[in-house]
Amino acid sequence: MKALKYINILFVIALISSCDDQIYPELDDAPEILVVDAWVTDKPEDQVISLTRTQPYFDNSESSGVTGAEVYLTDNEGVRFDFVETTNGDYVWPYATETFGTVGNAYQLTVNVGGDTFTATSIKNRVPTVDSVTFKFENSLNFGEEDEFYLGEFWSRDIEGFGDTYWIKSFKNEEFLGKPSEINIAWDAGFSAGGAIDGLIFIPPIRDAVNPFDEKEGEEDVFVSPFDDGDSLYVELHSITPAAHNFLNELRIQTDRPGGFAALFDTPLSNIPTNIENSTSDALVVGFFCVSSVEGNGARLDVSQVPKEE
Repeated sequence: MKALKYINILFVIALISSCDDQIYPELDDAPEILVVDAWVTDKPEDQVISLTRTQPYFDNSESSGVTGAEVYLTDNEGVRFDFVETTNGDYVWPYATETFGTVGNAYQLTVNVGGDTFTATSIKNRVPTVDSVTFKFENSLNFGEEDEFYLGEFWSRDIEGFGDTYWIKSFKNEEFLGKPSEINIAWDAGFSAGGAIDGLIFIPPIRDAVNPFDEKEGEEDVFVSPFDDGDSLYVELHSITPAAHNFLNELRIQTDRPGGFAALFDTPLSNIPTNIENSTSDALVVGFFCVSSVEGNGARLDVSQVPKEE
């Protein structure tokens, strides 16, 4: 029995040691695929649709834009919106005197490039207002030491009627919080269609997901307050389609991978479904098209105005 125990220990040691070997696999270059980044909003600014192509797995250089394409949107009333090519694969509909689109209208994206025609559709859905953005004081004990910190949250009520979906974007000191772990989406006032949370104030996990949680530079496992005195938080609610909600949820699953030993048990990587189709050939395409209504609000932290519970 002791001999069997020692054999098992040696086997485990050998297995752990084998994990230290580095391998450098040679991967065949895959054919380039068109990437369409077409998230159009009614914010009072130029709207940009970007066209690029995929790159080899180990190529870390910036992808080059696709030029010479024809890019435009048409709505269900027959109005056409031409996006003008500018630089490095960016195609722009210039904001002039009115914001883009009408709530309830359907829009079709058309991209003509290299003899192929790519199309997708989206509806511009409604969005509630962001009533306010506030801050709260919190403290906690970690390893015998008390951490004091400030959290931001937004206040908004989902519009009555099941099936509204949203992308909640947050900005700290005007910088977009765009990490995979910071993708914040909602179905009505909750997480998913099965939650049946309609017409209510967004639930706390969604309200609180506007906070950046970073570690102190050069120090692991050292908690940093999401906001300090004088920091600003701006929150935007983007109406999205259910298909866009599913796309963002899958994007978060596929990209929010911290690595380490736990990565062995992660969901295998896979391509994220797109709502864009090629109507002329078998050439593939990735990316997504969505038209959104946007409402936002913000605040700046003044610690002297935030109550602290005794």
